[in-house]
Amino acid sequence: MGFDPHIFWQQLTNLQYLWGALLSIGVAAVALIIAVVLGFFLALGRTSGNRWGRGGSATYIWLFRAIPALLVLLIMWNALPQLIPVFKADWYTPFIAASVGLGIVEAAFMAEIIRSALTSVDDGQGLAGRALGMTPGSVMRKVILPQAIRTALPPTGNEFIGLVKYSSLASVISLQELLTTAQVGVNTTFRYAEYYAVAIIYYLVIVTIITLIQGRIEKRFAWSSRGARKLLLRTTATETQVIAVGRARGEREEVKA
Repeated sequence: MGFDPHIFWQQLTNLQYLWGALLSIGVAAVALIIAVVLGFFLALGRTSGNRWGRGGSATYIWLFRAIPALLVLLIMWNALPQLIPVFKADWYTPFIAASVGLGIVEAAFMAEIIRSALTSVDDGQGLAGRALGMTPGSVMRKVILPQAIRTALPPTGNEFIGLVKYSSLASVISLQELLTTAQVGVNTTFRYAEYYAVAIIYYLVIVTIITLIQGRIEKRFAWSSRGARKLLLRTTATETQVIAVGRARGEREEVKA
């Protein structure tokens, strides 16, 4: 049984694969949003002076870095409705369970990424902002975060790509994402090569698009950084000229006197 190009092309243009790919991207996007928000507060807890905050954040990170994502999904879909009856309702779909489950797990990894990005910013910049009368929230929002984002962008993009692939784990809780769509076709036709090849093509396209978008975002932040450095250099040069002119005037006045 050789590779059948007709079956491959027929499945490549099948809208079920497109819908499965959109589900995979949707799960990854929602999970990443949950992970970034939760990971940010965990990172703040890890760097705070409060020992309870540090201990709680460290415990969360340790726990969910150790538990397999597949096990978390099974707990979210099978065990959670048994413990909390409200999750037995129709609104609790496999999409929600997969997005929240992967987001909870990914938050442990994003916390470390965000923590390293925040600590990469020199402490003196925060102190300078406070010296100018800025509140701690304004210092974080206007001084530290813009610089930390540049550091966190590359690993965050990698984590998003990983989430797109990890979304295939949601097949165990009945979410018909991209890989499940291919598996359903394999189970009915036993044509492994054609169906799996289509899934590979879709994954390659998704990752390529994400990589291109990530590159454009990184260039945008790099351009902003270069612009800020140029502005700083121009400002410093102007201040130097003003100081030099002032000194020259002072010297002339001393000579006249």
